Amino acid sequence: MTVDVFRFQFTSDVPLEEAEMTLHLAMYAVEGLFGVARVRLDVSYHVDEPRRVIIVDATNEVGAALVRVFANLLLREFGDEALEVRRVHASPAPRTEGRAA
Repeated sequence: MTVDVFRFQFTSDVPLEEAEMTLHLAMYAVEGLFGVARVRLDVSYHVDEPRRVIIVDATNEVGAALVRVFANLLLREFGDEALEVRRVHASPAPRTEGRAA
């Protein structure tokens, strides 16, 4: 089984911290559509500083809306040449079994 995620790769002239702040702005916008609690529960992302990448999970309605808003804000703020966006398929984390000690 695979899941859809979006990979935002930034050029060296884009401060990654500002890109992450733009993601938070997009989250505020999506809160207007789905509510604070649902955004907190359904949004998942990862910042990979060495690779200059932000990965956003779009496997649910909230994540899909977030990706659209985030991409639009990034393009307006940094321009077309500042980033590359790709849909990638990532295997979900393997399930581990454990037992209480």
